[in-house]
Amino acid sequence: MFHFDPSYYLFVIPPLLLAILAQFKVKSAFKKYSKISTQSGLTGAQTAMRLLQRGGLGNVNVEMTSGMLSDHYDPRNKVLRLSEEVYSLPSIASVGVAAHEAGHALQDKTGYTPLAIRSAMVPAVSIGSNLGPILFMIGLFMHGVLGSSLAWAGIILFAGAALFALVTLPVEFDASRRAKELLVSQGILSQREMEGVNAVLDAAALTYVAAAAQAIMQLLYYVTLLNRRND
Repeated sequence: MFHFDPSYYLFVIPPLLLAILAQFKVKSAFKKYSKISTQSGLTGAQTAMRLLQRGGLGNVNVEMTSGMLSDHYDPRNKVLRLSEEVYSLPSIASVGVAAHEAGHALQDKTGYTPLAIRSAMVPAVSIGSNLGPILFMIGLFMHGVLGSSLAWAGIILFAGAALFALVTLPVEFDASRRAKELLVSQGILSQREMEGVNAVLDAAALTYVAAAAQAIMQLLYYVTLLNRRND
């Protein structure tokens, strides 16, 4: 009979606190620098379009999408989607986020390997992240070889989600690096304005670190729990 495991907190609390801190920092930075207009007067959409055009990506469309900070690049349809605030406001935060997403489009054009790997992993990860924990819990409550096999199958499936979170890190870090370099080299923002972009994008990067930490710690907990049961 299984009972609540206090060691669960050791695996969950640290990455959870990091995730909360990351969310606070990104929302705080975005809110602060959304109120500061760019000297150039360019909106996020205009910034993205300029970077895409100069990067030889005139085939990539820039569209508005709903939801706060729902900005993303769709490599399959070659569409860069910006949330309403990022799309329409000429703020430092909007320009920074838009440039980051344009960085993903440039990664796609140059065949950036981590992005290609991440894109290829999406179908499997979407299944594994949901099915993995279910199989693990079913196997954990069963006895014998079948139970252990199901539990390990769940762990392997969920391991794909953890790997996906790790692969995401270089993709996001590189997109931010490209964005920062382009905003300066293209004369869109001054060095002083870049302080705000750095604050927003560095805070956003921390959210991906937190997500990776949560996935890895959950995976480790599954392995520890199964080994403890088998012992």
